Amino acid sequence: MQNRLAVEACPKRNVWIELRDIAILILFGFLMTLAGLSCRNCPFPGKEFWILGSFTALVWVVLWKGNDYLGAYISSKISWLKFPVKRFVIGVISTFAFTLTAIYILSAVWKAIFEVNISYGVLYSVIITVIISLFLHGRAFLLNWQQSKIDAERLQRENIAGKYEALKNQVNPHFLFNSLNALSNLVYEDQDKAVKFIKQLSEVYRYVLDTRDQEIVSLEQEIKFLESYIYLQQIRFENRLSVELNITDGSVYVTPLALQMLIENAIKHNIVSADDPLKIHVYQDNGQLVVENNLQRKQILGEPSAGVGLENIVKRYELLTEKKVEIVDGPGKFVVKLPLLRNSKI
Repeated sequence: MQNRLAVEACPKRNVWIELRDIAILILFGFLMTLAGLSCRNCPFPGKEFWILGSFTALVWVVLWKGNDYLGAYISSKISWLKFPVKRFVIGVISTFAFTLTAIYILSAVWKAIFEVNISYGVLYSVIITVIISLFLHGRAFLLNWQQSKIDAERLQRENIAGKYEALKNQVNPHFLFNSLNALSNLVYEDQDKAVKFIKQLSEVYRYVLDTRDQEIVSLEQEIKFLESYIYLQQIRFENRLSVELNITDGSVYVTPLALQMLIENAIKHNIVSADDPLKIHVYQDNGQLVVENNLQRKQILGEPSAGVGLENIVKRYELLTEKKVEIVDGPGKFVVKLPLLRNSKI
């Protein structure tokens, strides 16, 4: 499980900023050469200045930008937050391997073209490499650490919003009104069923209270709660609503109230009648929990769309796993596939 705490390893780069950086690096390269020749009391600007200057400038560009892209690539493969020591060791080794290879190739090219040994430039390039390596790896670690704090705060805000949205959907005034209305009819028709109805209603609200501080719950708990919720809805709709549960492994985990929200949306946004009964099927398939219903949309006036609850579920899963919530809208059916989580310690 990954809580999405890593920075984007290979961000989209601005071409003009890249060109600006290259120009600055070239300038520094020539300035370093100028300073070095001045210390050696060499005449400049002469042939030696332009040969060493162009070499040093190119080395600055290749080492700085090359190590920058190399570090970003390694970070995309090895997380600083999960494997900091491994990331640091591989990063340093890769940096020096790239640096020595680049310097060797550039020195050989300059020697072949200008017939001059670039020992002076190589010494400075190695020093530059150490500085570049420490800067880039330290910067990458700090960026990831800072982003982890930002995402942790975002996770807390999203969880609070998710809990509120789930509670709001569950303790919906329409749901409570309809439940009490069905109960009032049962009291006169079947007192034993009315008692069971009250018990199931209390189980629903107890579950909401028990899970308000939990990010995930076992599928077994969620299904037990869902059975109580389905019982209340089937008392209301009778044979107009059919919900089939096929669960083979209750030891996996899901976000609390996600199933209830999906079933509530299906009831809310589809025709439920004797002529057009609503059929909902909940089952496990290939590491996913699938909620599927036949599609027979109805027009809803004055109420928010189902997208609010569904978007809430998607965001909650995005913060818990890299696996995506899959949504299939038609033809003839609406399907939502929730990733099943294997680890209870998120």
